[in-house]
Amino acid sequence: MFVGVANATNVKEPEFTTKAKSAFLLDYDSGVEIVAKNADKLMPPSSMIKLMTLAVLFDEIKAGRLTLDSKLPVSENADYKNPLWYPASKICLVAGQEITVRDAILGLIVLSGGDASVVVAEKLAGSENAFTAKMTAKARSIGMEQSTFGNASGLPDVNNLMTSRELAILATHLIGDYPDLYPMFATKRFEFSDYRDDWCRDWGRTHTVNYNKLLFTMAGADGLKTGHTADGGYGMVASARVGGRRLVGVINGFNGRGHDALAAEMKKLLNFGYTTTTNKIYYRPEDTVVEVPVWYGRKSTVNATVEKPFAITLPKSVPVSSVRVLARFNAPVSAPVMVGDKLGEIIAERDGKIIARAPLVAAERVRKVQFISRIIKNIAVIFGGR
Repeated sequence: MFVGVANATNVKEPEFTTKAKSAFLLDYDSGVEIVAKNADKLMPPSSMIKLMTLAVLFDEIKAGRLTLDSKLPVSENADYKNPLWYPASKICLVAGQEITVRDAILGLIVLSGGDASVVVAEKLAGSENAFTAKMTAKARSIGMEQSTFGNASGLPDVNNLMTSRELAILATHLIGDYPDLYPMFATKRFEFSDYRDDWCRDWGRTHTVNYNKLLFTMAGADGLKTGHTADGGYGMVASARVGGRRLVGVINGFNGRGHDALAAEMKKLLNFGYTTTTNKIYYRPEDTVVEVPVWYGRKSTVNATVEKPFAITLPKSVPVSSVRVLARFNAPVSAPVMVGDKLGEIIAERDGKIIARAPLVAAERVRKVQFISRIIKNIAVIFGGR
């Protein structure tokens, strides 16, 4: 799901124009969409599909089943002499060698290595075909309901279809759920050090720079992935953090001249968001929003917080001071209270309309008092005590 507030009001104006067939831009903290052009249209994602390959791999690392130093075997399917890889982006691997998980990740991110995607797929699922089931399951688990997958690399396949909105969902997931791994997306250059024949060594001398040219042209840009096929055109999923504010953008079906033009179009999209809208974060998960009274608890109150940053996004022409934030809850709540229990909701209102809302949850555990203590408390209430 998007990081931020559910059911936030979309920012509709001013308009953004692009020659790309699809474009989507959202504020990372509020989850509010700023631009949406054909955002729910299924389109070939090209190499942007590798973000899902990486998400499945990152889950294995997060679970401790793999480390960055784990070795992955290279099969004939991933060998650079396989005709599949002759015109495609690759690390340039040879059957029989092993590569580290770290090199596979950087090969995917920087070099857009389709061969590395096959290596990952075969390690985690036995075959690339079986791996697509893992990709689908992962997509559904994070709220991507439309995307389908025919392979792990993004090479043309009728089943490789994703929407710009769902690519943004995937990007926010990668940013928020893998804080130790996400910085790898900002890698500008990767020099693979284990080429096994002279042809690959020559290849490697001229293939070291990230296809994501936005990393070189926009301060604050730190990911994620580009893609290109003849049928699908150019595409990019990108994120930048400027002035403490993160935006996530997606462009697909762009027919500009190369990755430099693609980066310029993405920079235009992101700058549109920064120059025409503003956001305000009211509460983060570590903040106490309100203390909710507890009945029969070992504490008289429980601290309520938010699960994700509670934020709003507005056109710059609208003053943030016009927004009122309220906490709604029924009190007292009965003990025991567990961490994460829903206690109510927090809302932001403007002109009498709710523009953002999110659950209020318990930030701590409050145990129930013992039976005799409950009797004493009841007696106190009867006689006007508390």
